[in-house]
This record gives sequence, structure tokens and C-alpha cells, in this order.
Amino acid sequence: MAVLPSRPACADDTGSWCDQIYRWTGNDLLARSADVLLGIALIVIVALLVRLVLHRAVDRLVLGAVNGRLPRMLWRRTPRRLREMAAPLLPERREPRARTIGSVLRSTASIVVFVIAAVMILGEFDVNLAPILASAGIVGVALGFGAQNLVKDFLSGMFMLLEDQYGVGDVVDLGQASGSVEQVRLRTTTLRDVHGTVWHVRNGEILRVGNKSHGYAVAVVDVPLGHGADPTRAAAIADRAAAEVVARAEVAPDVLEPPQVLGVDTVTPDGITLRVTTKTNP
Repeated sequence: MAVLPSRPACADDTGSWCDQIYRWTGNDLLARSADVLLGIALIVIVALLVRLVLHRAVDRLVLGAVNGRLPRMLWRRTPRRLREMAAPLLPERREPRARTIGSVLRSTASIVVFVIAAVMILGEFDVNLAPILASAGIVGVALGFGAQNLVKDFLSGMFMLLEDQYGVGDVVDLGQASGSVEQVRLRTTTLRDVHGTVWHVRNGEILRVGNKSHGYAVAVVDVPLGHGADPTRAAAIADRAAAEVVARAEVAPDVLEPPQVLGVDTVTPDGITLRVTTKTNP
């Protein structure tokens, strides 16, 4: 005597997905799994849509930042100090910084969305999430202790990019090394010094930054004089000579302020030193 396949209990609910799939396939296992499979499919679709929307939003912010524009609502909520800092940024510095931050935001959004989706999918299988979350917390703490230097490097790199402490082409002194910045990454900064040596400095190890290319530079000229020289007359001559030099066509575009004679800077057994300064482009 042939044994007929048992009809799943959920198929008794007329109009349900279980009933529909059992009618189409006659497979009781597939019918019982219908709600779970549909729930998983819905979670995956929603997760992909949310990820797409977040990526589009980040791309829009990055494009606006590259072009020097931000959404009006975000611009109004930005503190005035940050707005004043962002205004003078050059496009060649603004673009790599915006794209790097955008890449980090996109990766972070994808990780958060997929982790939440994975937890919800496990819930569809009636998996007890408490032990998994507890284990994940322990593993996270262990990884945090083991990778704290890596996290420190990434966070330092993020703040350096956000605050625009330096950019590609700047001449900087980072304490451990100094030279021209060739590349700025989230974890490391690459410098090339005057001897051609390439230095890779971890961002988390940078405690101070001296930027010689940010804003303006100061040209300093020390004029040695003998003890018998008249400092007042020498200062007047130095002032006239400096004014003639900065008035030259090849020099004037790079001079930001008229030269200033600061007076006597040092006194030594050999004589005195008169200092002249002026602000210039880096």
C-alpha cells in the first residue's frame, strides 16, 4: 500500500505562502520553509537597497566636497570653525581627502548593513543569538587589544584628513622624519626627504606636525654687521634694499607683505646681526 506524503500543517492556512508553494510543488519541506526563505529573501533585498541608498548618499557628499559644495542642511549644521577651515582648501587637496573619507564611509556602511542582515537571517532560523553576541563581544575585545595600534593609526589618519593638517606636496616635519609628503593614507604617511629617502610613518605615532607649506612662509635674512656700524643707518639701508628686491617682477607675485626690519637679533664677539623678514607664499 502506497504511503501518501504528509501535508504540512501550515498548508491548512488557505492563501498562505506555505499553502501556495505546497500546491505548486507538492514538497512539504519546501512548503514548511517558505516563510523562512521569503523572510531571508526580504532581508537580503532590503539590506541591498539600504546599502545602495547609503552609498549614493556618500557619493553625493563626496562629489559635493570635491566641488567645494555641501548640502545646505549639512552646511548649516557644520560649526563655523570647520566651515572657515574648509573654505580655503585647494581643489587638489580637497579631492583626495574627500574620496578617502568617502571610501571609509562606504566600507563602514556596508559592514554595518551586512552584519545587521546576518543577525536577522540567523533569527529567521530561530537561532539563539545571545551566545553568539556574547562570543562576538569577547572576540571583539580580544581583537581590540591585539589590533589597538592598527585602530589608533586609522583613527589618527581620519582626524588628519578631516582637519587637513597636511596634504600631498606639503613640506612637513613629523618628528620621526621630515620632507615632502608623497602620499597620505589612513594608516601611514609617505615622505621623501632631501636625500631622496622615502619614509613611511605610521599615523598613530605622529605626535606633532610642523607644516612648512600651509598658508604662508616667512623669509628670514640675517645681515652681519661689525661693532662699529650704526644699527639705525644699517636698518634703513636694509629696508630700502629689501623693498627693491620684493618689487622685482619675478619676486613680487610671491610676496604677501612688505619686508620688515626687526632690528638687532644677536650680539656676538664678532659683531651684531640685523634681521629682516617678509611673508611669502610657501
